[in-house]
Amino acid sequence: MENVELLIEALPYIKDFHSTTMVIKIGGHAMVNDTILEDTIKDIVLLYFVGIKPVVVHGGGPEISEKMEKFGLKPKFVEGLRVTDKETMEVVEMVLDGKVNSKIVTTFIRNGGKAVGLSGKDGLLIVARKKEMRMKKGEEEVIIDLGFVGETELVNPEIIRILLDNGFIPVVSPVATDLSGNTYNLNADVVAGDIAAALKAKKLIMLTDVPGILKNPEDRSTLISRISLSELEDMRVKGVLKGGMIPKVDAIIKALKSGVEKAHIIDGSRPHSILLELFTKEGVGTMVEP
Repeated sequence: MENVELLIEALPYIKDFHSTTMVIKIGGHAMVNDTILEDTIKDIVLLYFVGIKPVVVHGGGPEISEKMEKFGLKPKFVEGLRVTDKETMEVVEMVLDGKVNSKIVTTFIRNGGKAVGLSGKDGLLIVARKKEMRMKKGEEEVIIDLGFVGETELVNPEIIRILLDNGFIPVVSPVATDLSGNTYNLNADVVAGDIAAALKAKKLIMLTDVPGILKNPEDRSTLISRISLSELEDMRVKGVLKGGMIPKVDAIIKALKSGVEKAHIIDGSRPHSILLELFTKEGVGTMVEP
């Protein structure tokens, strides 16, 4: 009976989400722990079979850093963004397109999902440009050169729509090109937000290694279960958010302002966190709403 009650509790959510598009960004431990990745993919396949159209965007930060160290390259980050020289860009493309994307697609196929691997280059899904980062040093504003780090200039979502309309699950790596053929490393959180905005997705879901947005980044018990867009912007301005949470929040703010209905940040290492967040009243992470 407990199982039946759980299904009944999920029914209104399943009805609400049926035939809608959800963009899910996989990151953190799910990228390096095969068991967590397998469980995450099974949850997404379940979403697919209850009528939701999932689009998966993946990072691969830990694997990129590990491969860089094998090649004698030292990872360096500025506000959660990887500084990417030419050698690092070669490693990024090798890991994201050659290894991680293929691994995720294979895991989907093993669990009954029809997945198709893409990079931002395919079908000019993402037209990129070099990212310019400005930071304050004392009273001055300085430009930080991040190398081959890009940002989205334009999203052409037609290829994703074609795949979704034909029953496929797109799996996107955040490597893209500009119109001159220069390849860039884009932040996967930002790419997920941009794709969600272009598709006017029902939800943007970010899987990470923390429970959600915390009032105190050092204390996991200070989870904020529900927050408005304006409150989140206020936290961003006040500098409460740190490191890798910054691009996630920036992506969510942009996505919600572009028509995405709601966004969620959840702990991807927690078993079935996607299902618990979407199909129960309490949820397990942070939900951001306009």
